[in-house]
Amino acid sequence: MPGMSVPAFPALRSLVTGTPPHVTPQSAVQEAARTLFPRMAARPSLLDVFGNAQIESRALARPLEWYLSPRGFAEKNAVFIEEARTLTRRLAAQALAQAQVDPQDVDAVIVVNTSGLSTPSLDADLIGALGLNRHAARMPIWGLGCAGGAAGLARAADLIRAGFRRVLFVAVELCSLTLVKGDESSSNFVGTALFADGGAALVLTAPDVPGPPALAHLHGAYSTLIENSEDIMGWDVVDDGLKVRFSRDIPALVRSMMRGNVEEALTAHGWPREDVGTFVVHPGGVKVLAAYEEALSLPAGALDSSRRVLRQYGNMSSVTVLFVLAEVLRAAPRGRALLSAMGPGFSAEHVLLQFPA
Repeated sequence: MPGMSVPAFPALRSLVTGTPPHVTPQSAVQEAARTLFPRMAARPSLLDVFGNAQIESRALARPLEWYLSPRGFAEKNAVFIEEARTLTRRLAAQALAQAQVDPQDVDAVIVVNTSGLSTPSLDADLIGALGLNRHAARMPIWGLGCAGGAAGLARAADLIRAGFRRVLFVAVELCSLTLVKGDESSSNFVGTALFADGGAALVLTAPDVPGPPALAHLHGAYSTLIENSEDIMGWDVVDDGLKVRFSRDIPALVRSMMRGNVEEALTAHGWPREDVGTFVVHPGGVKVLAAYEEALSLPAGALDSSRRVLRQYGNMSSVTVLFVLAEVLRAAPRGRALLSAMGPGFSAEHVLLQFPA
């Protein structure tokens, strides 16, 4: 609250976002869908999903033409490793510079992703490429999907509370590589209309670490796993790679559960609902955002930052909510905020933030 001193909570010192270079208009992806999904494209009404997604452009790991030919899992995953390493190295270096943290002083590294596989994990590559402390604790997190950005941020704050001083957190997703050419399931079709590629990197420190003013302090987090909900969202592993699994029930589930779930998250940390003035929400899609607004009775414009990110970048899975946070920070917010994302499990992740007074 304005005028109140900020307690000793983990400090967000930097946040950097970025994408691969192949920025592609949604209209071009829609046209490519005629080649990718000839049976579905023969029904023009189905192509409306591209316009209804309210996405103008998004970045891809490869030029659009690359996706028009069949690609196996091995080829896609090789591209994932190559492009993810390039992107995470660049963003992590920028985040460390912005936070005024020497690479050798990083004592923990977290990397979140769900759209590709790498062993050794991507955090090991960052340590070698950027000259990070080779004794840093490593925490690769895989499989949280769209919830991963919020969950990874929460785990980074947990490490600070456990005594680590400077934590580098990176999220990277190349969701376009999960396109399965010729699979005319509704999930694959919708995924083609939504999915995009990007990355984000940030640095959290203990509050007494010297550096630039904190962008925000992290007060806590709250996780929820819904029982018997595995079929709502996830991947099916097929010969051609990771095949997306979506349920039409996601907006309805958000409407039914999110008000109570948010109240639980805030109550667990002693925050009254009326004290939260900013909502940083993962834009899974326009229907999900509308359901979130309805569930929480949010005023018009409350999720404009989420809609702008969706329009300009598409759905980048775990990364997207960090793009929304960066968008919110550009407006110099004040007071308390809730960062929220949902993902496979089915699960919900919330992080409580305090912006500078």
